[in-house]
Amino acid sequence: MFALSTRLVLQGPDPFQRQVGRQVLEAYGRYHRAEFEAFFNRGLVLGLLQRGYGELSNRDPAILDYIQAGLRLIMSCPSVLELFELLQVEALRLVCERPAPPLCARLCQLLGDFPQCLPRGRKLSLAFCQQLVRSIAHFQSQGSREAELRLYVSQVTQVSGLLRSVWKAEPDTLLPSLQELFAVISAADTSFEPSVALASVVQHIPLQMITVLIRSLTTDPNVKDASMTQALCRMIDWLSWPLAQHVETWVIALLKGLAAVQKFTILIDVTLLKIELVFNRLWFPLVRPGALAVLSHMLLSFQHSPEAFHLIVPHVVSLVHSFKRDGLPSSTAFLMQLTELIHCMMYHYSGFPELYEPILEAIKDMPKPTEEKIKLILSQSAWTSQSSSLPSCLSRLSGKSETGKTGLINLGNTCYMNSVIQALFMATDFRRHVLSLNLNGCNSLMRKLQHLFAFLAHTQREAYAPRIFFEASRPPWFTPRSQQDCSEYLRFLLDRLHEEERTLKALSSAKTSESVMNEESHTQEAVHKAQVFAEAACMGSEERTLIEKMFGGKLKTTICCLNCKSMSQKEEAFTDLSLAFCPPTSLENVGPKCVERSEVNDGCVVQTNTLATSPAGEAPLNNLEVNGGCDTTMNEGTMKDLSTEPNSENTTNSELNKVQDNRDMSQRLVGKSTLSVTDLLNYFLAPEILSGDNKYYCEKCASLQNAEKTMQIIEEPEYLILTLLRFSYDPKCHIRRKILDNVSLPLVLELPVKRATPPLAVVSGGWSVGVEISDIGENLAKKLKPSGADEVTCPQLVPYVLSSVVVHSGVSSESGHYYSYARNVTGSGPSGLCHPSTALSLISPQDKLLTEESPCTVVENELDTEVPKEWFLFNDSRVTFTSFQSVQKITSRFPKDTAYVLFYKKQNNTCGLNTSSSNGLWINGDPPLQKDLMDAITKDNKLYLQEQELSARTQALQAASASCSFRPNGFDDNDPPGSCGPAGGGGGGGFSTVGRLVF
Repeated sequence: MFALSTRLVLQGPDPFQRQVGRQVLEAYGRYHRAEFEAFFNRGLVLGLLQRGYGELSNRDPAILDYIQAGLRLIMSCPSVLELFELLQVEALRLVCERPAPPLCARLCQLLGDFPQCLPRGRKLSLAFCQQLVRSIAHFQSQGSREAELRLYVSQVTQVSGLLRSVWKAEPDTLLPSLQELFAVISAADTSFEPSVALASVVQHIPLQMITVLIRSLTTDPNVKDASMTQALCRMIDWLSWPLAQHVETWVIALLKGLAAVQKFTILIDVTLLKIELVFNRLWFPLVRPGALAVLSHMLLSFQHSPEAFHLIVPHVVSLVHSFKRDGLPSSTAFLMQLTELIHCMMYHYSGFPELYEPILEAIKDMPKPTEEKIKLILSQSAWTSQSSSLPSCLSRLSGKSETGKTGLINLGNTCYMNSVIQALFMATDFRRHVLSLNLNGCNSLMRKLQHLFAFLAHTQREAYAPRIFFEASRPPWFTPRSQQDCSEYLRFLLDRLHEEERTLKALSSAKTSESVMNEESHTQEAVHKAQVFAEAACMGSEERTLIEKMFGGKLKTTICCLNCKSMSQKEEAFTDLSLAFCPPTSLENVGPKCVERSEVNDGCVVQTNTLATSPAGEAPLNNLEVNGGCDTTMNEGTMKDLSTEPNSENTTNSELNKVQDNRDMSQRLVGKSTLSVTDLLNYFLAPEILSGDNKYYCEKCASLQNAEKTMQIIEEPEYLILTLLRFSYDPKCHIRRKILDNVSLPLVLELPVKRATPPLAVVSGGWSVGVEISDIGENLAKKLKPSGADEVTCPQLVPYVLSSVVVHSGVSSESGHYYSYARNVTGSGPSGLCHPSTALSLISPQDKLLTEESPCTVVENELDTEVPKEWFLFNDSRVTFTSFQSVQKITSRFPKDTAYVLFYKKQNNTCGLNTSSSNGLWINGDPPLQKDLMDAITKDNKLYLQEQELSARTQALQAASASCSFRPNGFDDNDPPGSCGPAGGGGGGGFSTVGRLVF
């Protein structure tokens, strides 16, 4: 009966007969246990495992089914121990023969039910685990239908589950198993591609071992780079295996471990080779989470070049559309993560609008991360491609990027300072004069700025940390490590530099006076500083400071009483002009600068930074707030001081014509889709009607009267600094909100400068003087008419070219991020940029309120002559090449990134300063540095090389002292296979399998 039932079980022609045979065998075996024990003996079991049964092969899973059923029947019999010993040997033999997935899974099921059959002893257990790993590496799915794939996955899971049980029971077998795993995936044999089924093993490696295993793996001297590259590529292929857990965790851990020991060549090769494969895994929901995690790390860490990101750019749009069509919550969540990653990459690699515009269109409906979040994300996984090996370090002279420019390290929300400093550094004439100053022994702020400029120009570091200058130049009311207004910082810095030089000049002139300080040491120090600055000031007017010569201009304000026609005039110096945005509603209803106090909008205050002194030359710099159409700080008292008392004449009709002209300009401004800097400057210079609560106190009339205020630039600066007043105060929320309007930036503009003839008298030594003028005749009225018919008042158009743009990214002044675009512009400017025929003219409002030609058209004409790689993007530590197209289109592509502070350089034959032969080096290059500066830079560059060398030697010591060598058993010393990538998570088997495994 036992023989008959065995024949039915193993050779039954159909499932029914095989099931009947099994039931008969179990029934008779249970009631005739002694007879079945004699029948189911060692010889029968050994014959079945080695020879099979009749025509049934010994590799048929049915054999193992029969043996497992027999073991259950004799579990209480003494002879079962003999069978356990037999099966321990046979199980190892079967695994060594590389069984197919069905047989191997059936064997593992038997061994799981009867752990007594597992090979015993450390040597046999270790061999069994290693051979089981190799067997998994040979697995291949025999079908492509979903049911077949599911069965295949379950079989692999059964095998890897047994391996986990053995590791848990005998922990000593884990490390050798991982060594074997690494030997398999690091092999260079192209005739055999390990199966992605090895990914199922990774999930069973304890995560607590990541640190130790990765450190041992990456520092093992026996691991060749080629083996590591091969292993890492195959681990990344494992991302195609469904349901495997922690694969991405190990892949990312190995990537980080390689970066920690500066094996950047491997990382670069693997990233470029596998980035597209990882991206393609995002199409498959089962493996999408792990694939996105690895993709994010690979892209965010590959920050030295856009090459990896640009490999996937062509595929992004189609994937985004696929996610949107799905409409599933999971797809939407992944789309948000992908969108955040893409925004980070486009932020980091700006300047490729032709590549990014389709992507921006596809993801326009998705939320965009803030600048702070983007910077945080980018900083989490960054590594550099520079080699740290000793020979490379000794031969490499610079760590700078290909731009040759040096970045500034962010010291904690100091991007507002970094962006301003880079813009000042790229103001070529200013930089050259700062570097040429003889400041030895002086501890002034200018000396610290010179030190910073020298390091930016000559250090070999990729980025410099401006800690000393930051502490010296930070306004005392600025909270450390918090975001600040870069425009406010720039004003404070220029004011400090100006006042410092002026003070030291005064001390220098008084060094022989008996009224100097009594302490000799203090006197000598102050006199020496003053002499230094006296020599340093460039050879124009001896009374002007360097800040005045570079950034100083003059503005004349005229206020005319509309009742008696008396006028008051005042000249004031400025270092920057702050240009307001006026609300469109105000523009539509009234003239651009004809407002009542009830219509005040804090966002439209125009501030002009001034360098003002009393006639004695002792007043500090201050800010002049000029009515920008929506607010004014010139109150009654101020106006009273400026008033005059000429005879009055009723010219109401002419004044109404002026208001009508203003209204015409406002309507044209409203009709424009994009404002330009030209529009804002025209608005700034347009006449303003003071009425309502803003009425002017006229001394002639002895009462408050309506008045007209006009402003004219009467002396232009070498560098024109324009600040766009983008922050308006919200009284409801008590915060400064940002105006996100796009403003077109002309590459070339012409500034109207009305030089008075004859010039107004200026008190000697004064930086700003208020002047009172009274005129009774008709001549003065004609001069002030907006027609501009008198040639004396016609403006001279002074050409300027754009030098730098400081961009604010964010929605409020208390948050966000600053970066700057800049280029080198000298006194004569880049060749081919300043063409009178195409320059964007800025006409005074008294002559022509708005030019007819669109500034955008002019800008496009200028782009054709732009020098390649002329523009740089300074973003804290990173400096990259960019283009003027990127500058001009930054707000249209990234709505929260808006131009905030603009630097324009005046175009002329000379810089307006003495350029004698002794300073001839200033023209075509930076001047030679003072000896102490050059010594400091040389010392720091040597320190930089020593740091690199120390890093390389430290790595060598770590590798030599590594306690764990991932050298698999059976490999000789001449052929190290690589190192153990303890299931780094993601890679493996031939990709012909991947398509079938993902569903």
